[in-house]
Amino acid sequence: MAFLLDTHALLWWLAEPERLSSVVHATLADPAQPVFISAASAWEIATKHRLGRLPTAEVLLQEGWPLMESQGFQSLPVSWIHGLRAGSYPMPHRDPFDRLLAAQAELEQLILITLDPALAPFPCQTLW
Repeated sequence: MAFLLDTHALLWWLAEPERLSSVVHATLADPAQPVFISAASAWEIATKHRLGRLPTAEVLLQEGWPLMESQGFQSLPVSWIHGLRAGSYPMPHRDPFDRLLAAQAELEQLILITLDPALAPFPCQTLW
């Protein structure tokens, strides 16, 4: 099994790990579990920081990918097929970041680590 972190789960892992379920915490703490971070999460963090909705993300913007690598995470780029799939979902979900993460999880056969119930209708497996 391999996993994809939703942006909130990534932020909680880094700053508030007590907010994670025990299953998610154990998964992320296990170095044998492959965990991916989408480029979409970087886009979401930078966007929310710019809009003032995520002021504490400054460290992520400055330290960037080396901080993610130090956690053992792997990068997942956004591809053309990911974008096409995200845009073609018939579900009325308006968050483009969530749609893209769902598409990546579905197409790459990753388990999406998320607490967000709005992602339940998407055809990807989730864990919380």
